[in-house]
Parts: sequence; structure tokens; C-alpha cells
Amino acid sequence: MTKPILRNASLRGKTVILVLAWVLLTGLPVEAEKGPCNRENAVVRAVRKVSPAVVNISTEYPVRDRGRPFGGMDPMFEWFFRDFFEPGPERRYRRNSLGSGVIIDGKRGFILTNAHVVAQTGTIAVSLKDEREFEAVVIGADPDSDLAVLQIKTDAPLPAVEMGESDDLMIGEDVIAIGNPFGFSNTVTTGVVSAVNRSIRAKDTVYHDFIQTDASINPGNSGGPLLNINGELIGINTAIYAQAQGIGFAIPITKAKRIISDLIEHGEVSQSWIGITVQDIDRRLARYMKLGRLDGVLIQRVEADSPANRAGIREGDILLSLGGFNTRTAGDFFSAIKGFVPGDRVTLTLWRNGEVVRKTLRAAAFPSEKAPEIGYSLMGVRVKNTTGGRSGVVVTEVRPDSYLAGIGVEAGDVIRQIGEIAVADRTDFDKAVIKYRNRRSVVLLLQRGQQAYYITVRLG
Repeated sequence: MTKPILRNASLRGKTVILVLAWVLLTGLPVEAEKGPCNRENAVVRAVRKVSPAVVNISTEYPVRDRGRPFGGMDPMFEWFFRDFFEPGPERRYRRNSLGSGVIIDGKRGFILTNAHVVAQTGTIAVSLKDEREFEAVVIGADPDSDLAVLQIKTDAPLPAVEMGESDDLMIGEDVIAIGNPFGFSNTVTTGVVSAVNRSIRAKDTVYHDFIQTDASINPGNSGGPLLNINGELIGINTAIYAQAQGIGFAIPITKAKRIISDLIEHGEVSQSWIGITVQDIDRRLARYMKLGRLDGVLIQRVEADSPANRAGIREGDILLSLGGFNTRTAGDFFSAIKGFVPGDRVTLTLWRNGEVVRKTLRAAAFPSEKAPEIGYSLMGVRVKNTTGGRSGVVVTEVRPDSYLAGIGVEAGDVIRQIGEIAVADRTDFDKAVIKYRNRRSVVLLLQRGQQAYYITVRLG
């Protein structure tokens, strides 16, 4: 009786195996233990940690303009008739702009944002995620890097973002952008690092060393944080590329840290200086100097006791790149030098006697004692403080071959403003000369008697 039982058990076992194999092959559902999925991923945790530190920045500033005398007319006819009509009556109103920012120091209430977000003078209101509102003051702003630091006062510490590093970013790395596009507060978008060390042009300025990302960045995102997957600050969102979708740019936080320190301590960024003067190379100059290349700028002058002089850079060298950025024109050089602060190590690639030469130096702060001579060589004037408590500096000498002499500026005229800097005394004058020394032109507010004039001055 034993053998039939064993034979039947063996058949049953084989049948079970065949049934299981058939279920697996045919894909019939097998009952599994049910349970909730864990939806809290790294992005959720990073956003939860940082979003209380992201703020909405609203600025209100006065605007004055004149309405069109024949609004609604076809633009072609409006252009034709515009010289025959007076402009419309002056209108005065207040305009609002929106941007984003992130709290970087909760104890002192410091907020990092873009300089262009707070460029207009007026009231600055800051709103937190918990709907608290504060009035902010500008501690310092640097248009060259498009960064600004604001401060709000509060009795209790504020939530703040954790600083990360941007020097070790990986292409394809996940990133998170938080901001207030179109006024929609604390909007979160995600993407990846598309590229690093990008250069972008805005109007007449080239900005270098940007992080490129495909995380959606829209108007109102400017000044908001770009985070890594750990919720650490790696950049400040600052621009969108209008001709394409999915391309945004952010200022690397490693670069921003150096600027933040200067803005908090001094209210401005110290101007870097390496001690060279450059000029464009055209075909005639290249032929005269027997140069075989035009893709660089000529080092026209090397100042004594300057970083360039100590590094062995010579007059007549052709500067091909500065800190990794090509310098095909003098404008390229001026844009590149703005990306460095005193103390930065800078590598220069030169063309000398038919060979490529590389020199490394450390940028320094521009020596303030050089400002009077720079003012005389570039603007063609010497100045002194006014008397009687008046604001401004008095012109004491005008160089005969200068642009200002050619338009009739005389000793005794008073300079009240240079560029965006109000000139109250010689210190302000020197500061403005140092700031604008690399520009091709600058606007002066000049006063003679009771009349004031704005004059665009060519430098050099």
C-alpha cells in the first residue's frame, strides 16, 4: 500500500510546480501584502527644510514719464508726426516690482538677493512663508556681480539656509529652485545642472562663471535659491534666457560668498586690480607690430609695483585669456576682471615672441592713493573739497587736451555726481574714479552757478 501513496504525492508535487510556473509565465496576478508607499523623497525633505528661509521681495518706487500725445495711432504715423507735437503731460505714479531672496543669517536678519531686484530706490518689503512682513534696508549692492544683501530686524532668530559649495558641482546633478515667479510665493521647480562656467551677456555687460540649469526660472524667481539635493545653497537664480525654454542661470555660491563678505563689511565690493592697461588690436596695429594674430588684447602699460609687474608681465605682451575667459577685446578684459575680488588667484595666458606664456598672480585692492592721478589721466581734471559745507568737489585744473576741456568745463565748476555715486567730497570722487576706471564713458552731474548739467564723459 505504500508505493501508491508515494506515487500520488509525487504527482501532486509536480502538479503544484507546473501550476506555479504557468502563473508566472502567463502574468496572472499574485496576491501580495498591501501597504502605503513612502512618498517623502530627498526633494521633499530639502524643500521642507529650506522653504521657510525663502522670502518674497516687493519694492515700490516713484516713476515720472510723459504720455504719448496721440496714443493708439499707428506706430508708423506716430513716428512721422512725433516731431510736430509736444509730448503729453508728465505723469507721476508708483510702480511695484517683485523678486525673491533667501535668508543667509537668521540671527542678524541678512537676506541675499539680486542687485537688480532692489536697483530702484524706494520702499522694500519682505514677506516670509509664515506671512510675517518686514521692511528691509539695503546693506550693500554690487551691480557688477548682480548681488545684494538686505537686512530685516526681528526679536527672534529667523530660519536660514545652509551654505553649500559650488566648486564641486557635477553635470547632471539634481537641483531645486525656489522662488516667487509672477508673485506665486514659494514655487518649487526641479532640474539638473546643465553646465557650469557659462558666460551670458545682458545689455552691454558680460557675466561670467554662471551655473546653467534646466529648472524652470521665471520672472520673480530672481534672487531665489538654487539648492542641491541635500537642501544646501549652491547658487542664486538670476536670469532666464528669453530665446529658449528650460535654460536658467544662477550665480555660484562659492563666488557669492566672497562678495557677501564685502557687502556686509563695507557696503560695497572692493575693486580688484592687477595693474595693466589694455587696448584692442586692429589690423593696422597688428601689421605695425608684426603680429601674426588678432585674437587678444595688447598690454599697453604695466604699472610699477603692481601684481602684474611682480608676476613678470611685460608691456607688448598679448593677453589671450584672463582667469580662463577669452579676452578678444578690451571689453572682454573689463568684464572678466570684474569677476575677481582682491585676494583671488588669477591666471593670465599671454602670447609673447611667438610662444604661449602663462603667468599667475594674486589680484589686489586698487590703491586709493592712485585715484587722483587716474582721475586726471582718464577724466582730465583735478579736484578739491568744496568750502562752506557745500556738497561736491570743485574742479581746480582741466587738462587742455581732455574731453571735458573740449566741451568747456572750467576750474570752479562743481562735480556733484559720477555714475550712480553721489559725490559729497574727495573720498567719494576717488571711490567713483576707482569704480568706473575701466569703463569707456561715465555720466557726470556738473554744476556751474545755479545751473546743473548731466554730461557723458569719454574716459581716456
